[in-house]
Amino acid sequence: MIYPIGIQNFESLINDGYVYVDKTALVYQMATTGRYYFLSRPRGFGKSLLLSTLEAYLSGKKELFKGLAIEKLEKEWTEYPVLHFDLSGGKHMEKDQLERYLGFILEMEEKKWGITQPQIDANNRLTELIFTAYEKTGKQVVVLIDEYDAPMLDVAHEQEQLDALRNIMRNFFSPLKFCEAKLRFVFLTGITKFSQVSIFSELNNITLISMDKDYAGICGITQEELLTQMQEDIDMLAKSQDLTREATIAKLKEHYDGYHFAKVSPDVFNPYSLLNCFADGRMDDYWFGSGTPTYLINMMRKYDFLPADLGETIEVGKKDFDAPTETMTTIVPLLYQSGYVTIKGYDKPTKLYQLALPNQEIRVGLYGSLLPHYLTDKSAKANTTIAKMSVLVKKGDMDAAFCLLNDFLETVPYCDNTNYEGHWQQTLYIMFALLTNYSIHVEPHTAKGRIDITMETDDTIYVMELKFNKSAEEALAQIEAKHYVDAFKMSGKKVVKIGLNFSVKDEVNCLEWKIG
Repeated sequence: MIYPIGIQNFESLINDGYVYVDKTALVYQMATTGRYYFLSRPRGFGKSLLLSTLEAYLSGKKELFKGLAIEKLEKEWTEYPVLHFDLSGGKHMEKDQLERYLGFILEMEEKKWGITQPQIDANNRLTELIFTAYEKTGKQVVVLIDEYDAPMLDVAHEQEQLDALRNIMRNFFSPLKFCEAKLRFVFLTGITKFSQVSIFSELNNITLISMDKDYAGICGITQEELLTQMQEDIDMLAKSQDLTREATIAKLKEHYDGYHFAKVSPDVFNPYSLLNCFADGRMDDYWFGSGTPTYLINMMRKYDFLPADLGETIEVGKKDFDAPTETMTTIVPLLYQSGYVTIKGYDKPTKLYQLALPNQEIRVGLYGSLLPHYLTDKSAKANTTIAKMSVLVKKGDMDAAFCLLNDFLETVPYCDNTNYEGHWQQTLYIMFALLTNYSIHVEPHTAKGRIDITMETDDTIYVMELKFNKSAEEALAQIEAKHYVDAFKMSGKKVVKIGLNFSVKDEVNCLEWKIG
């Protein structure tokens, strides 16, 4: 099997014999039922390959679709002129740079159509391109724009710079309305939607399919596609991992599944991670290696969103997470649109969506990325400590686990901004969240009050109270006095009480604990 890791060109993928999960029935459905579309998906979900597939189909390249679903659906195979623009190269740019970049991608298309003396402004140049392609072929024109929002994402919360770049992009997109009669099909992709860009404010006939149940599986690999089109891949992975087929599928679901993009949605696997897994013959964390979440961490700070908040289910209305980036008032739209949380449920009476982390890969990758921001330069040693603690927690030996943790914390440099209980609560939460697939909660409510941290394993619930510069005995006494364990009497699991106290002695971080 040859897996298309990083291959985004449909023609190359087919001609070179790469694995292709057939999405062409949905491609045909879109192209024959509408004209203007917008789709948002997180990075790495195959938006560029989808656009390349549309380009090949609408260019009439019938030979590329042999054996695919669309071969039986399409009877005419009309060749339309296609203008394809990729704006992913327009990131991290100032106003003048962006204008030059737009000029560059327009020039590449102009050369194809013999335009040697183009207009001056980007909107006039795009208009001229559409008119020229229409006149030379006698057919309506297809316009495909990939990552339309790339130039604006990095400055989404820098108002002055955003306004400048948004005006440039609004100007660039304006011909999509002006040239409507000469357009056969328009498709734009991105991660988010900017409310004040002309494609949304002026194109009132654009179809937003990002949360349309009919297209929920158009990007990514659905569970049905995995089980029907990739059976051989599953069997090869099972053999390399010395697992049964059923166990392999269960582990794939745990690691890479869990995405939903509509109220009613198939289970969608992260395609980048799944294909890398099959290519390597092992299950690993791939998605975070393809991009760093630094901007996410900065936004978490801006919106006072704590790591522990990511471990809880977020209940919101559609407008609160399917929202324009530049007008968001919480971090939730960014978390959803970037793929860090996904739809896990929908309550029809309240019209509220439940959002949560999709799978283990995202949980481990995200918390692993957050850890260095809480433990300065000691994150590598922290990962070693966490791996050893995981074995001890699984055995139920919490005393030995906290011994390891204390030894590690003594090596972490003391600094003033760690000198409060909340910092250590979040640090401990992240480390516990990285142990394994346990259920971790910060400050869950009970009838008696709020517990600092609970951790639930297969057979035990640990109830933990944290103090700073006090004592472990005092922390344990609070658990007893407030009867926190009463909330878990019906769980059927062993309940263990743990009092923890963080302190600083001679500028060395210390942890003491008492297990009751």
